[in-house]
Amino acid sequence: MSFKNIDHNKYRLGAFGSTLLSGTAGIDLTGSSAKVYVCAITILNNNSGVATFSAMESLNGEVGCVSSVTAENDLDGANGVGAVGNGVDLDNSISFASGTTIYGKWDKVTMANGACIVYFAPKGF
Repeated sequence: MSFKNIDHNKYRLGAFGSTLLSGTAGIDLTGSSAKVYVCAITILNNNSGVATFSAMESLNGEVGCVSSVTAENDLDGANGVGAVGNGVDLDNSISFASGTTIYGKWDKVTMANGACIVYFAPKGF
C-alpha cells in the first residue's frame, strides 16, 4: 500500500481503522512490524462519564503529544516547540470527559478506566 498523496481528512473519519479499548485494555504498536499508529482517541460514555489512561507514549518517543513519559513532554528541548515550559506527565489522575477527542501520534495507549475508540493512521509515508 502506498501512503503518498493520502487525504489527511481520512484520519478523522477512521478510514485507516479503529479499535475499542475499555477497562485496563491497551494497544502497543511499538514493534517493527506495526504499520499504523494511533492518530486520534475518542472517549466513550461509561458509568463514570470519564476515562483515564495509565500510559500514552508518543510515536517513536517524539515530543509533542500528550504523554505519560517525562522526556516526551520536554517542550523546551531541541525537539520541542521552544521555551514555553514543559508539559505535564499524563497519569491516571487526569480524566477525559465522554465525547472528547484528542489528536496526536501515539504508538502505545493503555486505559486505566473507562472506554475509548482509538483511530489509526499509516506509518511511513
